[in-house]
Amino acid sequence: MAEYTIRRMTVDDVDAVHAIEADTFATPWSRQSFYEEMTRNACARYLVAELPEAGIVGFAGVWIVIDEGHITNIAVRKEYRGQGIGRALTSALMQYAANLGVVYMTLEVRRSNGIAQRVYLSHGFIQVGVRKKYYEDNGEDALFMVCDHMPPADPEFEEPETIKE
Repeated sequence: MAEYTIRRMTVDDVDAVHAIEADTFATPWSRQSFYEEMTRNACARYLVAELPEAGIVGFAGVWIVIDEGHITNIAVRKEYRGQGIGRALTSALMQYAANLGVVYMTLEVRRSNGIAQRVYLSHGFIQVGVRKKYYEDNGEDALFMVCDHMPPADPEFEEPETIKE
């Protein structure tokens, strides 16, 4: 497989990200939801994985509130799964969040999604609870996971939203 790049998502990426979302999740977010994440939600940060010949093949999102990051969704196009892209997106998202001052991250994952659980466990997440009947499509429970083992922040990190005093 060719080298992919991971970069910050833009409004121009909304259609590709929504297509992956719709093909991955039983109750996908709408295209409008992703558009609003990019244009109206100051807490939202999204990354995409991109291949030169295939375009966007995966994405990951987080909501950052003070020192907490809540992972909203991570997905990879079906034909690119099992190649480490989801793992790389998770690592990149955690680094990005740490650069913004996040000291711990949270997420929900389906009880039946062992692949995602293994990825999260390998990044230091632990299960701290169960959200009963969390998923509307089938009433499945969600495991609530937390990680307080964040990577060190890059002191040189800046983004357009960075406030300089």
